[in-house]
Amino acid sequence: MLIVNAEKRTKQGKSFSRKLRIYNKLPGVLYGFKKSEILLILDHNSVFNLQEKVNFYKENLCLIIDKNKYEVKVQSVQRHSFKLKLLHIDFLYV
Repeated sequence: MLIVNAEKRTKQGKSFSRKLRIYNKLPGVLYGFKKSEILLILDHNSVFNLQEKVNFYKENLCLIIDKNKYEVKVQSVQRHSFKLKLLHIDFLYV
C-alpha cells in the first residue's frame, strides 16, 4: 500500500491554490458518502513521483493527515495542459 502524507488546509479558492502551487504544493480534497470533506495540502513532487506507479490508481492508498490514517482511492486528478504538473487531486474514502 502506497503512503501519501498531507496537511489540512483552512483556506480555499483560486488565489490560495495559486499561492500553494508557487511553493510546489498541491491542493486536494478527501470526501465520501455521508462523511465530512477534508481540504488538503500535498507536496507536489512526492505525489507526482507516486502517481507514475501503476498501483497509485488501481489500489487503495494510505493517506496520513496530521497523524490520522485514512484508506482512500484516487477519484480524479487535474493536470496542467502542457506542463508536467498536477493541479488538483481528489481522494475518496474507502
